[in-house]
Amino acid sequence: MMKINQLKAGAILSYISMSLGYIISILYTPIMLRLLGQSEYGLYNLVSSVVSYLGLLSFGFGSAYVRYYSRYKVEEDEENIAKLNGMFLIVFSFIGLVSIFAGIALVKNTEMIFGNKLTSDEISTAKVLMGIMIFNMAISFPASVFNSYITANEQYIFQKIVQIIKTVISPFVTLPILLMGYKSTGMVIVTTILNILAELANIIFCLSKLNMKFSFSLFDFSLMKEMTVFSSYIFMNMLIDQINWNVDKFLLGRFRGTVSVAIYGLAAQLNSYYLSLSTAISNVFIPRVNRMVAKDNDNVELTFLFTKVGRIQFILLSLICSGFIFFGRPFINMWAGNNYDESYYIALFLIVPVTVPLIQNLGIEIQRAKNMHQFRSKVYLLIAIINVIISIPMAKAYGGIGAAAGTSISLVVGNILIMNWFYHSRIGLDMKYFWKEITSIIKALVIPITVGILMIKLVDLYNIKRFLICASVYVIVFSVSMWFLGMNEYEKNLLRKPI
Repeated sequence: MMKINQLKAGAILSYISMSLGYIISILYTPIMLRLLGQSEYGLYNLVSSVVSYLGLLSFGFGSAYVRYYSRYKVEEDEENIAKLNGMFLIVFSFIGLVSIFAGIALVKNTEMIFGNKLTSDEISTAKVLMGIMIFNMAISFPASVFNSYITANEQYIFQKIVQIIKTVISPFVTLPILLMGYKSTGMVIVTTILNILAELANIIFCLSKLNMKFSFSLFDFSLMKEMTVFSSYIFMNMLIDQINWNVDKFLLGRFRGTVSVAIYGLAAQLNSYYLSLSTAISNVFIPRVNRMVAKDNDNVELTFLFTKVGRIQFILLSLICSGFIFFGRPFINMWAGNNYDESYYIALFLIVPVTVPLIQNLGIEIQRAKNMHQFRSKVYLLIAIINVIISIPMAKAYGGIGAAAGTSISLVVGNILIMNWFYHSRIGLDMKYFWKEITSIIKALVIPITVGILMIKLVDLYNIKRFLICASVYVIVFSVSMWFLGMNEYEKNLLRKPI
């Protein structure tokens, strides 16, 4: 019962955290954009996209932790759990050290990495930003062991409360720093300090509350070898994600400059919010999926869970996606300024095709739990390479929209067409049942979509008062239509019970 409450509370707190994050972002981002300026904001995004590649040094071991912890937990093998903790702490501490040396090399070669589109002042700022971000990442590697332990123990309430506190505090600390004129450097320093405090909270919680044990007596090389093989394909997935979500900013930085990166970066920020909406639900089911596979590996039960979570994700994402199609452009213009108008079209190229894999992202954890994630990694790597090949000429010719279009094509081919075949034919999930359940919701979208089309044709949505009224009406129409035409009793009860 306690774990079920943790699951429910974890999902609820995830959405509270995200809701607070979105509200704060709506209020804070316009101020931040104007205080930083378009070029500085673009530079911040550009440096972030490059430093994020150091995250690949984790080699996907973080995802492997939950799988092997679940195996030992089912067997109630506390000794091997302690050895696992010790081994992961050693490995990730070493990775953190490597990331520092790799980061030093990046800082020394900043001019070569970013090309000649940046000014000398931008290069100097980029070096400072890169150094701070690298330090932040180096600390996060060993600290991630404790966060993984909290996840494996399904202690979502603590985990999400820490996240909420960080979300709320961040803008209140950052804004005065920006007003004092410290710009992106001050913003990155604040982020680093808050991350360190959050990691310390996780460590204290693991040691004092969860009684986390470590054993450093024997380093299990055979287990390390097994995990390396398992994680190698997760590493490929990480590499692919980096290419799909960060390479466009790097290409634009080299070929178009920081302003183009800023426009793309705002669209990518909106897309990241969209991605987080889906993963908030599926992430809390990761330990359950691993237990189900370790215990019975029942494809029928896995299909039911996969579909149940997918339907909830689709209901939520269809509201956000359709709402953004109708209201996204006036929102961006009023929120960020008309010099970010192109961000709307870039965001559409990113958001619309990613909706299908987002409602299926629990399938990724099912693949990993079954140790059948290798095929996905190989296919996605090929698609990511094609994405880069397409995006280079399109970024040169059409800027951010061209780069986003290249990413969109790779998402459709890899994430939608090939992976649905793989889930059905190889993983053993009944995708016919899945899509039958998903398409049964689509009839509930007809009325709100009709209302949305009438609104953009008949109403000036660039007036903030009319915008808010129309957006509210759209949400109400969508909710009523979904309640009566789309949702089943289980989904309705998810709303009835808390009320």
